[in-house]
Amino acid sequence: MSLPPDELPPDGGWGWLVVVSGFLANSLTYGVLRCLGILFEDLVEAFDASASQVSWVTALALATQQFASPLGTAASKRYGARPVVVSGGLLSCLGLLWASFSTSLLQLYLTLGFLTGLGWALAFAPVMGTLARYFSSRRSVAMGLALTGNGLSSFVLSPLLRLLAESLAWRGALLVTSALTLHLVVCGALLRPLVLQGDRLESGSFFDWVLFTQRGFVAFSLGTALLAAGYFTPYVHLEPYGRALGLDPYKAAMLVSVAALSDALARLLAGCFADRRLIRPARLLVLLNSLTGCSLLLLPLASSYVDSLLLALLYGVSAGSFATVAFGVLPELVGVTRVVNATGLCLMMMSVGGLLGPPLSGFLRDLTGAFTLSFLVGGAFVLAASLVFLGLPSFFAGCRACGGPGDSPRARGAPHALLAPPAASVPLTSKCSEI
Repeated sequence: MSLPPDELPPDGGWGWLVVVSGFLANSLTYGVLRCLGILFEDLVEAFDASASQVSWVTALALATQQFASPLGTAASKRYGARPVVVSGGLLSCLGLLWASFSTSLLQLYLTLGFLTGLGWALAFAPVMGTLARYFSSRRSVAMGLALTGNGLSSFVLSPLLRLLAESLAWRGALLVTSALTLHLVVCGALLRPLVLQGDRLESGSFFDWVLFTQRGFVAFSLGTALLAAGYFTPYVHLEPYGRALGLDPYKAAMLVSVAALSDALARLLAGCFADRRLIRPARLLVLLNSLTGCSLLLLPLASSYVDSLLLALLYGVSAGSFATVAFGVLPELVGVTRVVNATGLCLMMMSVGGLLGPPLSGFLRDLTGAFTLSFLVGGAFVLAASLVFLGLPSFFAGCRACGGPGDSPRARGAPHALLAPPAASVPLTSKCSEI
């Protein structure tokens, strides 16, 4: 069936089913990844390993998912998002299934780390890139709804994995998780191809490396690489940190659940707020990222269960709000016709920090015997990212070509000026490079 040419983002319609797909994709990728920290102490005991050695399991899964994301987005541009996402769902399911039979950490690295991470790479980025193409004036709300999957699934899966680990051991917990991950196939089935203005005029390589010649994209991708080194630290070590405070396993798991639930609610509210354009998106991005870094610095101050719950709540609110705004800013930086490839390339840059962060925090825990330094270093990485985000072109000046954020066409409900023309055809010195 041929697709109508020169179509604008529908801002609804089938797009809401793509939001459902995005919700499931977030739930079954990052939502599952966040909860793997629940099995941290079980794996340390089962393999008689150090914290840093076990941390590499999560780090490899995260780094592979992010580093291989350009492969997923490029393949979806060439063959369509639906078959790529379905393939990713099958791979991630097999990875978790084989991981449940592992007898060494090396097998966990290869199965849960590499194979599952590769499946997530093929599933996550194409879904989120496709979602961004379906919306313009409601993009942040749509992104917020989809991104709540991270938090809500973490809220549910954290105590569930703890229960499964105690009743079925860690192998049984991974086996059940593999069955849940198979539902990524449904995510792919919900994706319908969409042709937008500028698609036929779009040029560039298979991976669209030319995006790295744009100032805004370079600043954004470098910033995300830095923040990834600390952003995921609480979800890897929050549960064992709670145990170190003397909490029982279920109360420690509740810290992850509280952070996850507040994260989910914040993503939705941040989407509604961002679409009102009361604050320039770049400034809102820096503000929320800075709050995330500060919340990491405060986590070691917890001395009781109530303290740790409040600080976990603060982290969840700030980190969740940042994620929604970040996914909303990216299409405005590169243009909606190139956002699929841009999403993959940004996730690839995040893999650098994602590979460094969890093992480094585990090493610091082994070195000092506590998680204090792990959280402090993680917070420093996130705050360093805020300094890089100051280089976004629109932080100090709005887009004159669009009349500024307050009265831009997108703020009035019309498609943004960058929806139609491909970014490759716009000189870097043009007014629209200021977005």
